Amino acid sequence: MDNLYLWIKAGHVVALIAWMAAMLYLPRLFVYHAGLPAGSEVQSATFKIMERRLAKAIMTPAMILTWIFGITLAVKSGYYASYWLQMKFLLVFAMTGIHGWLSKMVKDFAADRNKRSTKFYRIINEVPTLLMILIVILAVVKPGG
Repeated sequence: MDNLYLWIKAGHVVALIAWMAAMLYLPRLFVYHAGLPAGSEVQSATFKIMERRLAKAIMTPAMILTWIFGITLAVKSGYYASYWLQMKFLLVFAMTGIHGWLSKMVKDFAADRNKRSTKFYRIINEVPTLLMILIVILAVVKPGG
């Protein structure tokens, strides 16, 4: 294994950690934001800033780097044809879809169009966690070779 491969792998892990931290924190912000009482303009404005910055400055760049490093690793390692990596890619596509959906919710909150309850966001908060667990299992265990 060459040194460059290890650096790419380290970049992939760091980007993934940043992406997942944001994916887990953003729905939690939505829980608090959705739970604000009517007329909480100052608090709502604060949440809007936090949500936008988290999505644009951390979550999206980390997702892009995760994909770049991940695809590079798949090509360099030759694992791209492996069952486990193909399944992992499907789950990462799902995670990317959730990312897009959360980004839309940031825009909805920014425009004061949220119609969902705090309970909805508490449930949504678990989806990235479940996907992450499955992705890590596939990457570590590599079932099916």
